[in-house]
Formats: sequence, structure tokens, C-alpha cells
Amino acid sequence: MTTEFNELLPTSHAGKSQIWIIGSRDQVIHTINEFCVKRIATDRAKFTPIFPAPFEGKYMSVLVR
Repeated sequence: MTTEFNELLPTSHAGKSQIWIIGSRDQVIHTINEFCVKRIATDRAKFTPIFPAPFEGKYMSVLVR
């Protein structure tokens, strides 16, 4: 991960744990929905918007807890 991608994250890394979800766009959306149903995340607002990952054809979102 390069620093330019780290700068795109809207949250600071001070003391908060993060879960990074990386996959196809459909996989990321499905995993976000699954986390909400299983109550791993209490709200979809805790996820960053889906954005292109530095891997070819992959997308990512970050859950900040």
C-alpha cells in the first residue's frame, strides 16, 4: 500500500482498529451487507465509500471500529 492510498482514507489511525475488505465490487458490497446483518458493523456509515484498490480489477472499503 502506498502513502497516496493511505492519504485517501478519511480517518486517522490513532487507536481505531480497521477491517479492510478487498475484492470485486460485488464481493465488497456483499461483505458489507453481511457484516451489517451479522451485526459486526452497526451501521453502513462506518464503512468508507467503495474505491478502486491498487490491485488490478479490485475494489476496497474499510470498516473503522
